[in-house]
Amino acid sequence: MNNEKSYSSELLYGVNDTPSIGTQILLGLQNIFAAFGGIIAVPLVISSALGFDGAASTAVLSASILAAGIATVIQSKGVGPVGAKIPCIMGTDFTFVAPAIAVGAVGGLPAIVGATILGSLVEVILSYFIKPLMKLFPPLVTGTVVCLIGLTLLPVSVDWAAGGVGAADYGSLINVSIAMLVMIITLLLNRYGNAMISSASILIGMVIGYIICIPLGMVDFTLVKEASWFSIPRLFEYGVSFDLKYVLPFIPAYFVTTIETVGCLASICEVSKIKVEDKTVGKGVLADAVGSSIAGAVGAFPNTTFSQNVGLIPLTRNASRAVAMMAGILLIGLGFFPKFAALINIMPQPVLGGVGIVMFGTIAAAGIKTLSTVEINNRNLLIIATSIGLGLGVTFRPEFISKLPEALKMIFSSGISTGTIVALILNKVLKEEKINERGIENEHVM
Repeated sequence: MNNEKSYSSELLYGVNDTPSIGTQILLGLQNIFAAFGGIIAVPLVISSALGFDGAASTAVLSASILAAGIATVIQSKGVGPVGAKIPCIMGTDFTFVAPAIAVGAVGGLPAIVGATILGSLVEVILSYFIKPLMKLFPPLVTGTVVCLIGLTLLPVSVDWAAGGVGAADYGSLINVSIAMLVMIITLLLNRYGNAMISSASILIGMVIGYIICIPLGMVDFTLVKEASWFSIPRLFEYGVSFDLKYVLPFIPAYFVTTIETVGCLASICEVSKIKVEDKTVGKGVLADAVGSSIAGAVGAFPNTTFSQNVGLIPLTRNASRAVAMMAGILLIGLGFFPKFAALINIMPQPVLGGVGIVMFGTIAAAGIKTLSTVEINNRNLLIIATSIGLGLGVTFRPEFISKLPEALKMIFSSGISTGTIVALILNKVLKEEKINERGIENEHVM
């Protein structure tokens, strides 16, 4: 009890404390600063990969910022049974990049929107089964899947660094040099900057790279000039397509992000010095689902918790959910300004490539870190090897599944969904190894 009081006294603002409006705005902006790179990176990746035109990609960016704000307010404030009522910043997760690209390549943005909304029902159901769900996704499975997320996305970031697929100057010295410079700046800021600069290193790296490209004639401001100053996003502006075959690739991603959300919410409760309860976590997962369905309706992608903002709580000694709500309100405001989204949308691809290599490599490394906590015996090694092997195989050689029925092709078109399914099946099918008293492997047992 004394330890709890001692820890609580270190917080300037507890979960239910309400700082002054000025303080809320300042600390809210800090939370946005830490998360913004991740919030805008996913729609930029998907829009670029699917070749959306300027108007569509700008609309997707605005919608993503708006949806992140709405989901943040719901999660932090709580609306009835929805929302954990803890300081939590929301945004689109990289887990959904590969499924969105796979679905979008076949059915376009309407298919992604439909899959986002229907897929969110999976999280609604999962929110009531938190404990059993954890048993399906032990560290062996989650580590493998997270590692695959990073590995399957790395080729995308390398293409950006070279100037973008199909670019006339693909692989030019200037493109590669800018990408490497941005990467180095991001690494140095993350490693040697203070807490605030380190947490926002990706965003700062983007800004510096962006500024460097302007005098080099690599930035075309035409799209910014054409974009309106203020616009209210319209529901289903680009249409919606509800089809089960489009939803299937999203299901593994929703499972994975649910597990991540459970861990993230538990971490927030811990650093905020409040008790971690299944009921609180369940409401938080339900808020993920509601936020994702809202995101789909406005033309964005699924939303989930942002783990990078957890570290800000002990660093800033601020655990006030009022501050998180203010961050959400500020994000909602930014979502109504298309010129702001257009300014982000015209960012040169080598800049994205520089930070993308770091971001996607970090995701892969995070998966490896999780796997390092797992005993690497013969059984577990086979599961990891087969899951990653098939996941990467499908990613790099998509023609491998070209003869499958359309429904199966949609499921396995994403290396992440392929790897997840394989890891889940093998984890149940392959028997555990039992070690006898002499430390020798005995008969395999369930």
